[in-house]
Amino acid sequence: MHIRTAAAAAAGTLAVLALSAPAAQADTHRGDTAFTSVIFSKSTVYLGVSKGHGLTVTATVKDNSGIKNIYGDKLVSPAGRIAFARSADCARPSSTTMKCVFTYVLDPNGADYENLKNADAGTWHLDAEAAAYDGDYYQLTTSKWMKVKRYARLTATQAGPEPVAKGHALTVTGALTRADWTTGAYAGFGGRHVALQFKKAGSSTYRTVKTVTTDGGGKLRTTVTADSAGTWRWRFAGTGTTGAANAAGDGVALK
Repeated sequence: MHIRTAAAAAAGTLAVLALSAPAAQADTHRGDTAFTSVIFSKSTVYLGVSKGHGLTVTATVKDNSGIKNIYGDKLVSPAGRIAFARSADCARPSSTTMKCVFTYVLDPNGADYENLKNADAGTWHLDAEAAAYDGDYYQLTTSKWMKVKRYARLTATQAGPEPVAKGHALTVTGALTRADWTTGAYAGFGGRHVALQFKKAGSSTYRTVKTVTTDGGGKLRTTVTADSAGTWRWRFAGTGTTGAANAAGDGVALK
């Protein structure tokens, strides 16, 4: 039998509300009610500035008396912003269990009250409560989580002069930007360590030659000695709130 939770029916569509950041809390419960499984369809969601991304959370709950319902079913950001489920498809695999699939859409460019802000990047928690027929319950707070990160970009690598004499200096430039959810545009990501990598002609593997720090505007510039023909590129490993990025490489021949 499929049912729709009361919370999802009330929410209808996505609502993201700006709240003060909540204090960290542990899960609470009474009796034998337990979430036996919570599965996120994506462990990490990367968001730019214009396109929303959907995901699902599948939760299975068990209690010896049976599960009355699962309430709340919301995702909460580090800044206390709340994303309610757009829909919930629930079934009872047995007399003691309930399994629900909750659908969410995270959108950095929704209506004003829905816009994500930069402070929302990081670890999001599932907040939901399962209630059993005998009065037992289990309240999820921070134990089930996923990452939501700002999308990063590296401009195509530029290396010159081309071609370059063996043993001579080669200048390599680039720029690192990331999505700014507050302004709705991409902005330079300053003070970040970015790896300059080289793939020798005939090889399929890049190796890191050196690490360069972006300037205040996210720009990259360094000089290396050209010993072999091959391709140069920038690689950013990402942070806890920003995704990784690889730049398109620039092939340089020797003369």
